[in-house]
Amino acid sequence: MIVVAGEALIDLVPQGPGALAGLKPALGGGPYNTAVALGRLGSPSAFCSRTSYDAFGEALLGNLRATGVDVSAVQRGHEPTTLAVATLDVNGSAAFSFYVEGTADRLFAAPDALPTGTRAVSFGTCSLVLEPGATAYETMMRTAAAQGVFTALDPNIRTSLIHDADAYRDRFRSWLPSVTLLKLSEEDADWLGGSPREWLAAGPTAVVITHGGDGLSVVTRDGAEYSVPGEKVDVVDTIGAGDTVNAALLHGLSAQDALSADGLASLGADGWTRLLRFAARAAAITCSRAGAEPPYASEVGEV
Repeated sequence: MIVVAGEALIDLVPQGPGALAGLKPALGGGPYNTAVALGRLGSPSAFCSRTSYDAFGEALLGNLRATGVDVSAVQRGHEPTTLAVATLDVNGSAAFSFYVEGTADRLFAAPDALPTGTRAVSFGTCSLVLEPGATAYETMMRTAAAQGVFTALDPNIRTSLIHDADAYRDRFRSWLPSVTLLKLSEEDADWLGGSPREWLAAGPTAVVITHGGDGLSVVTRDGAEYSVPGEKVDVVDTIGAGDTVNAALLHGLSAQDALSADGLASLGADGWTRLLRFAARAAAITCSRAGAEPPYASEVGEV
């Protein structure tokens, strides 16, 4: 089982141009989207978070159940669901404003144990910024790594939520010894500073960087580098594209029996190229439709 840990929220997506365009609610949150994508790809998966008892919270959990994602590790609260208001540029790229004060997902508590059969745990986005939940997720990450569980991290930087950039960068670097696979966008990499070589020296076995429509690349601890181009598609918006990449990487690694540091190290040129191409196909499909709507296995094919 692949466990995804982090926030579930509601994206409010504009249905036209301008600041006062109508907003349509959509199920979202980086970790949530990753869990949904894993379920649609057919990977046994579970979601570990804290959601509200309000109507939005019920809708979030209902969709996970319908996708086949185990929600038994989800904590519940009576606080409201977090809201993220999206703004789309002319290329369909999304920026977000967040409404997070007093919301349910911030009060996540680290579980006593991982779900039975956990092979990997994925972390990232707002859940590693907003306290007190951020410390709980961080504890969960360190505990999983200490138990030898494969850990994946996508920082998915939301600068509007980070009030002390230097403190966050220091915290990011402190996570790296507990990370097996680091995935981040080119923009996130630039904001964080450093380089894949520096990050690899601190802990991860591989660093995957997304380059928008230009594709994906990976740098591995043994010095290898591989890249694939992006899939050409008419972009509606990019909401959930990076989360789909996360899911595709984890699903593809599981399919190749490579959810371990040794497994990553043994992929080689062919294994990495096939994996990155699979992730690029999956992300392109997500970009071709509105909101975070990742593909099903039948749409994206085999790794």
